[in-house]
Amino acid sequence: MRRTLIAAALAATLTASLSACSVVDNVVEGAVNEGVEQLSGGVEGLVSEALGGAELTTDGSLPESFPAGVPLVPGTVLGGGTGPNNSGWAARIELTSATEFTAAQKLLEDAGFSGSGISSDPSSGFGTFTSSAYTVTLTVTTTDGVAVATYVVTPR
Repeated sequence: MRRTLIAAALAATLTASLSACSVVDNVVEGAVNEGVEQLSGGVEGLVSEALGGAELTTDGSLPESFPAGVPLVPGTVLGGGTGPNNSGWAARIELTSATEFTAAQKLLEDAGFSGSGISSDPSSGFGTFTSSAYTVTLTVTTTDGVAVATYVVTPR
């Protein structure tokens, strides 16, 4: 049930941040309706659609244009992506534990981001963080014992 709430919150935030894009509305709504397992497996597709069709890499690197002003929690970088014309960015980082959401939250807040809609438990976390330049939607999920932080960053 907790993951369902987090998935719904992710959907609401992505939809609100990108309300002009009906494709995002449909993709996010469909993923939530399919359940948490489908969402966990389809994060790449959701993020890609949210960023206007960006291709996410799995090569362990971030896009060169990823904003330096968005601090990322330490971990193993799995990949990332960039929307057309730098309309947004994504980063996926493997963590040692989902409880590292708290560390990610602190890094963002220490960098001047204001958090809202924050919720976490030992296996997941969610929050939206806003600065004068960016909105960051951060989710941490655990699937098969592997915790992954997904950052979706859009300019304001």
